Amino acid sequence: MAALKLGMVGGGQGAFIGGVHRMAARLDGCFDLVAGALSSDPERAHASAAELGIDAERSYANFHDMAKAEAARADGIDAVSIVTPNHLHGPIAEAFLAHDISVICDKPMTATWAQAQSLAAAAKASQGHFFLTHNYTGYPMIRQARQMVADGVLGDIRFIEANYLQDWLSEAPSADNKQALWRLDAAQSGGGAIGDIGTHAHNLACFVSGRHATALSATLSSHVPGRSVDDDARVTLQLSCGARAHIWVSQVAIGNENNLTLALYGSQGALRWAQENPNVLWLSEWGKAPQAITRGSGAANSAAAAVTRIPAGHPEGYLEAFATLYREAADVITSQHRPPHTLGVQAGLDGMRFVDACQRSSRNGAAWIELP
Repeated sequence: MAALKLGMVGGGQGAFIGGVHRMAARLDGCFDLVAGALSSDPERAHASAAELGIDAERSYANFHDMAKAEAARADGIDAVSIVTPNHLHGPIAEAFLAHDISVICDKPMTATWAQAQSLAAAAKASQGHFFLTHNYTGYPMIRQARQMVADGVLGDIRFIEANYLQDWLSEAPSADNKQALWRLDAAQSGGGAIGDIGTHAHNLACFVSGRHATALSATLSSHVPGRSVDDDARVTLQLSCGARAHIWVSQVAIGNENNLTLALYGSQGALRWAQENPNVLWLSEWGKAPQAITRGSGAANSAAAAVTRIPAGHPEGYLEAFATLYREAADVITSQHRPPHTLGVQAGLDGMRFVDACQRSSRNGAAWIELP
């Protein structure tokens, strides 16, 4: 498959996630970055483009100009990657979808539920595709776990524990910490920890279990004086299978770096996985000794093998998981098939419905909120 032409909005000098998306996009040779509006500051945008080898004529001062110009070019981009603060995801995506250019968007889908609904309508009307990069779903052992649940290895799911713990916002950030400042601004982020990492925990629990939430109860709190968004959240989900999921996300849990864990407990067995050691999945079957299933080993199933690149014993992790989603997006764009719901608009809507319901529940004393 020839490499598709990729543009990027955001992700200029000093941006973390932009670099991650660029590495992921080119890892499997699926995309070439050829255009960008890499910063809201035109001077920084053009300097960033020059560093990345983007031709000056395809470095744009804003995303509106970029969408219009690239759509008019015979060699225009096939897709755009959006790596900006959350409140810009919707307007940028809609601008490119209006020109039938596919969108690969960092999570969450938008900053608000209303923005998500508008974006979903734009995606439905477009010939382009919309993809959302919940990157942890790309890990081989997560694909392994999802397939094992679907195959009934655990029996009936009884309960799920999904925790995502960090400590990097345990105190007020410095004035030059851009990554922290926009996340702590409700107007830009739409919410704190619940939107930034809570959407990952929710998405992972639903992705692996194959279930969706029908109701939730949430308590969101903030532990740093003057902070206007949540930095810690405790959520209970009622799932479509009758089971419950418990989610704890925190960005003020001192001693945790990027501690995302998932455990599923069924009537016949359990699975446990930790993102900081992602190549191992623990299976515990009733009456048997726990078994460590490693990526690339003989115990790995076809779902894991399909997204495994290197032999057993060689670490494969965060960037490769991201690259898996870019490869799957490229396959959809090339084949013109609809994106799977786990990668497309529905995953984005589910995430924003989750955030909105958590915020409403917390404002009302952890009241149960029904989810359609």
